[in-house]
Amino acid sequence: MKRIVILGAGESGAGAAVLAKKEGFDVFVSDMSAIAPRYKQMLDDHHIAWEENQHTEGLILNADEIVKSPGIPDTAPMMKKVKAAGIPVISEIEFAGRYTNSKMICITGSNGKTTTTSLIYHIFKAAGYDAGLAGNIGHSLALQVAETPHEYYIIELSSFQLDNMYNFRANIAVLLNITPDHLDRYDNKMQNYVDAKMRIVQNQTPEDAFIYWNDDPIISRELEKYHIPSIHYPFSELKEKGSIGYIEQGQYTIEKPTPFNMEQEQLSLTGRHNIYNSLAAGIAGNIAGIKKEVIRQSLSDFPGVEHRLEKVCTVRGVQYVNDSKATNVDACWYALDSMKTKVVLILGGKDKGNDYEPIKPLIREKCSALVYLGADNAKLHQNFDDMDIPVRDTHSMKECVAACYELAQPGETVLLSPCCASFDLFKNMEDRGEQFKELVRNL
Repeated sequence: MKRIVILGAGESGAGAAVLAKKEGFDVFVSDMSAIAPRYKQMLDDHHIAWEENQHTEGLILNADEIVKSPGIPDTAPMMKKVKAAGIPVISEIEFAGRYTNSKMICITGSNGKTTTTSLIYHIFKAAGYDAGLAGNIGHSLALQVAETPHEYYIIELSSFQLDNMYNFRANIAVLLNITPDHLDRYDNKMQNYVDAKMRIVQNQTPEDAFIYWNDDPIISRELEKYHIPSIHYPFSELKEKGSIGYIEQGQYTIEKPTPFNMEQEQLSLTGRHNIYNSLAAGIAGNIAGIKKEVIRQSLSDFPGVEHRLEKVCTVRGVQYVNDSKATNVDACWYALDSMKTKVVLILGGKDKGNDYEPIKPLIREKCSALVYLGADNAKLHQNFDDMDIPVRDTHSMKECVAACYELAQPGETVLLSPCCASFDLFKNMEDRGEQFKELVRNL
């Protein structure tokens, strides 16, 4: 019996273990941290052996194949030993793809992945399609393939997931943009990160579709290197040469495969970045054969995504906005660009090799104050203290919200758009956003 070891027992790891067990493998799950009670229960219910708070070499290095959580870097001590032993390592998505013939709609990019993935899912569900939501959001693809299979899967893919995908094929691949992110995981080499993102199109055939942002200089450069046999569906904010999706004279327009348009003002999502997200999602729905009236209605009534430019409430004439999902500089740039008022901006967290220069012009233009929120704010002080804008240094969400309450004037916006990962002070990005919302609502 072939032995599969799962490293990491979160959503993806537990799901991969259940699928592996169903397919007749000898399965073992190992996690260097504590395993959440719900995942322990899932593993126990399926009679799967597991360990937590350790990696036992003798139970791992005898694997025929390893399914690795995307959160585990290749530099982790156990991963170095796995590599030395020559054991193949794949992602949960790669593993799940072996056991389904469903259509895969896959979305990646440095920014906008979650919004676009959620919007495509919203369109497919509104059309009555049998669709599952998976990847970075939703439930484990492997668990769905094992227990609740769907005809379509809408999958958000991070660069970490793409790193360990080899034979998986996206029937519709969406590449939103490529800007610096996670460089600490890629030897601080931008090309390594770019190469990971471009894996979204590997294995595509002439029957497949590739949707991408036509204005992205990195994507344009990379496309000159690749022969991608799928049908190309480029989009841009304005009608550019070759784009089949764009905004022209206030009209949201898609030229193919079926011509479609609607008034731009009817789109539920606002801001320049959301034009791109809405174009990519509309094109995906169009390719899948969804009726125009369903796409039009779905683009009009989509409620948005939690922790992404989420309006929390207004306190003393000040609007508070939760953009905790903005974990890189480019995401913060788009958030600031969409602001119509002066902003008290909350920055900080675990820096990922950020270059803050691109947002400085917008900060000068739009920010009345900066509030740093992190365990170590030294890099923020180095970058922003000389900009003649009031700053506050805080090390907890409670301190941060109190500083914002003091600094913000009526008519302004307090924007949590931190540019950084959350793991220095919070469990994750969601925890950071939830703490912000709770404290703001209690002001």
